Amino acid sequence: MKISRRRVLQSGAIAAAVPLFQTTPAAFLVNAARASDAPGGAPWRHALSLFDDIKYPADFKRFDYVNPDAPKGGSVRQLEIGTFDSFNIVVAGVKGNPPGGLGLIYETLMVDSRDEVSTGYGLLAEAATYPDDRSYVIYRLRQEARWHDGKPVTPEDVIFSFNAFKTHSPMYSAYYRHIVKVEKVGDRDVKFVFDAPGNRELPAIAGQLVILPKHWWEGTDAQGRKRDVSATMLEPPLGSGPYRIKDFVAARSLVMERVPDYWGAKLPVNIGLNNFDQIRYEFFRDDTVAREAFKADQVDWILERSAKEWSTAYDFPAVRDGRVIKEKFPVNSVGRMQGFVFNLRRPLFSDVRLRRAFNFAFDFEEMNRQLSTGEYSRDNSYFEGTELASSGLPQGLELQLLEPLRDKISPEIFTTPYTNPVGGSAEALRGNLREAARLLKEAGFDVRDRKLVDPQGKPVSVEFLSRDQGDERIILFYKPNLERLGITVTVRTVDDVQYQNRLRAFDFDLVTGLWAQSLSPGNEQRDFFGSQAADRPGSRNLAGIKNPAVDALIERIIYAPNRAELVAACKALDRVLLWNFYVVPQFTYGFQRYARWDRFSHPEPMPKYGISGFPTLWWYDETKAAKIGKRS
Repeated sequence: MKISRRRVLQSGAIAAAVPLFQTTPAAFLVNAARASDAPGGAPWRHALSLFDDIKYPADFKRFDYVNPDAPKGGSVRQLEIGTFDSFNIVVAGVKGNPPGGLGLIYETLMVDSRDEVSTGYGLLAEAATYPDDRSYVIYRLRQEARWHDGKPVTPEDVIFSFNAFKTHSPMYSAYYRHIVKVEKVGDRDVKFVFDAPGNRELPAIAGQLVILPKHWWEGTDAQGRKRDVSATMLEPPLGSGPYRIKDFVAARSLVMERVPDYWGAKLPVNIGLNNFDQIRYEFFRDDTVAREAFKADQVDWILERSAKEWSTAYDFPAVRDGRVIKEKFPVNSVGRMQGFVFNLRRPLFSDVRLRRAFNFAFDFEEMNRQLSTGEYSRDNSYFEGTELASSGLPQGLELQLLEPLRDKISPEIFTTPYTNPVGGSAEALRGNLREAARLLKEAGFDVRDRKLVDPQGKPVSVEFLSRDQGDERIILFYKPNLERLGITVTVRTVDDVQYQNRLRAFDFDLVTGLWAQSLSPGNEQRDFFGSQAADRPGSRNLAGIKNPAVDALIERIIYAPNRAELVAACKALDRVLLWNFYVVPQFTYGFQRYARWDRFSHPEPMPKYGISGFPTLWWYDETKAAKIGKRS
């Protein structure tokens, strides 16, 4: 299951994953009385989960992790790194860069719970129904659901939204490709028809759809120009969510205001949430400037990505006297792989031995000591930090899944546990570089006049693409070791717009990539690693992987009939990806580091899968704010 688009848009960063949906016997009993008007007698379901039990019954009042008495009011100033030049989320990733705060404007049919692994509850939709073979799903919209202009949310809006994303977004065109038809089947009912039965995720994927107002997009702006859902634009869009745009300065700032008559304020899924009257986003080109703005009390809240800066850059008076709070929040909802990604579309990187040699040249342990105060551990899995990560040798069901692919995958998968090279000393580094040189020699590369040349005699030169100073620091640490192998290395740091454009066009040699994985992976794996996504502009298959064994294992994940097979298939896929050395793994950390001016409070305990929950779960605390004084 993919990462929630709504939450990604809200935060501008990777957050918890939207759950997969399947009902449980308890939910069936609650909804059984409503089954008479559903096709084939199937029950209407208030919540859906892939494999596990549903925690909250149909008549639940609120989520356990919220404060239902949280005061409404106050404001918060957030920051984002980068810029924005469009408010059209449909073509994000193809044209323009929308700001993260737009997720507060829009809503989806279902919304995830933050204290369950994979469960969603009705938001715009009050219920869903699907047959046993999951060949379609019908969502019933809430009668009270309204756009900010007072018009009702309709099945026509759902159909328009699906067609817009599928037509104009390459990523979502691929993601929704198994939904072949969307049609109105009742005054408030909309049906998603799938191309084949048996895909457990498809009802959930339909429920994740961000709903757009058809009448607004088919209308005209204040100058009488017809709006175009396929183009970038900076006209504040109409939404149905708890916030709307109050003011903005393109590329610099965005101010969201809470909608006073928001239609969904009293829904159980919204009680205790969306407490700030105003949320302001300030945009900064790099972390250094953003950090200084935070210290000067120009923003209230900062996510610190650098372990070294976390240790050294926050020794200023407001921290020492308690006006600024530093707090780490555990990351329990997301697995990940972060690494230097090879662009396999470049012939240079076609040989796995060269890619493996690059891994031997990366001295993670010394980098971790020098640049990150030793806080990180190295990624050893594409599902790092979850039960889906492979380890040791394949056994049981995982081995059964790999056996039919034996002739398509590395034989070492069956004989040797995957491990990254270990450095941290001059002796260890010399040994690793010797092994890297051996692999290069075996692959037909040679050193002439202290320069590495490929089997055709062409000098080996690579460019690392970067967009911020933090990434650049790591590359510059890595660069000398590659140069010791005879490789010419250049580093190109570009602004956010250029960076995104080059990624969309796959115009790079190596780039830092990050894949975030939910606890229930599924159809999004095709976009991450599938052959069909390799040459599709804007896809998340940055490496350009075209591997039949990878494709086969992705299908086993998607069509897993139970949790045990899903876990086994993910571990098997993990091994195949690792042993192909598509990336040089970087590092991971099981927490997110936040600093904040002490003007806010949050519920206790925090939800297990919500990371910080900021700003949605938090509220402005007037007592705390009075103690630390006025904002600068």
